[in-house]
Amino acid sequence: MAKAGIHPDYHTITVVMTDGTRYQTRSTMGKEGETLQLDVDPKTHPAWVGGVNLRKTGRLEAFNNRFAGIAAVSKAPGASDEKKEDKASA
Repeated sequence: MAKAGIHPDYHTITVVMTDGTRYQTRSTMGKEGETLQLDVDPKTHPAWVGGVNLRKTGRLEAFNNRFAGIAAVSKAPGASDEKKEDKASA
C-alpha cells in the first residue's frame, strides 16, 4: 500500500487565460478555489501562433554551422554531389 499523507492535495482551481477566458481544472497548485492568472498561453505565445522565425534569431544559422560536417556523412544513398553536377552541366 502507498504511504498515507505524502501526496499533495488535488483540488479545483480556476485558470484565466491572457484573453480573459476562464476554465476550471484540478491541480495541486495553491489552495481550493484559487485563480491562476496566465501571462503566456497557447493563444499568445509565439511558439504556438507561428511568430518564432529561427532565421531572424540566428539560431538556424548557428545550428547549421555547428553541425555542417554531419550533413556530409548522413546524406541519403544516391544523393551524391556528383550526380547533381552532371545534371547541372548537361
